[in-house]
Amino acid sequence: MKIFEFAFFGLASLLVLLGGLATVAARNPIRGAMGLLTSIVGIAGLYLMLSAEFLAAIQILVYAGAIVILFLFVIMLLGPSATSPRDARTAVPRYVGAGVLGASSIGALALVASASKPGVVAVPAAPESLGTIEALGHELFTKGIVPFELSGALLLVAVIGAVAVARGKQVDPTLLPVGEGAGSPEPGDQGAAQPGALAGHATLSAKEPHS
Repeated sequence: MKIFEFAFFGLASLLVLLGGLATVAARNPIRGAMGLLTSIVGIAGLYLMLSAEFLAAIQILVYAGAIVILFLFVIMLLGPSATSPRDARTAVPRYVGAGVLGASSIGALALVASASKPGVVAVPAAPESLGTIEALGHELFTKGIVPFELSGALLLVAVIGAVAVARGKQVDPTLLPVGEGAGSPEPGDQGAAQPGALAGHATLSAKEPHS
């Protein structure tokens, strides 16, 4: 059983690393989206090893089943060849930033390894209810009810703000008073002849006898 868990952990970790590298390094957007999908599946496998079955299911349903599909729809709408132009002037800062980030990560791992105790530390087994829907719902609606409601209110305010920004200063013609809608004549068109008056004038001209 230990060998199977170790092999499953290695496979999930390999999927996460390879998917992340493919997402960052792929020139084709579709291949980048597939790399993101691979990384998401690997993260779901790591959740399963942590006895978080509900989070693993949400990872597959929400991220792999919705977010990645949305990315693919946008890529299909814009076209796979719709890539941003490369700016060679920012190449050096990007490479320097990547080097600093890599060195910082290696230093952090070295500090953690030096501070850890020698030998293998046994981790206690997780309780049976950990990661289930019942346990998550109990924690969410008892100890985390206030952060949960605050996050819902924050999302509501964000949606309202996004709608307000998207609409801008557009005026709905159905909310204007009578006479100020789209069908009202412009000030410069007040002297223009009406279609009915033009038709009546044409009829009277046709009835006049020719001299």
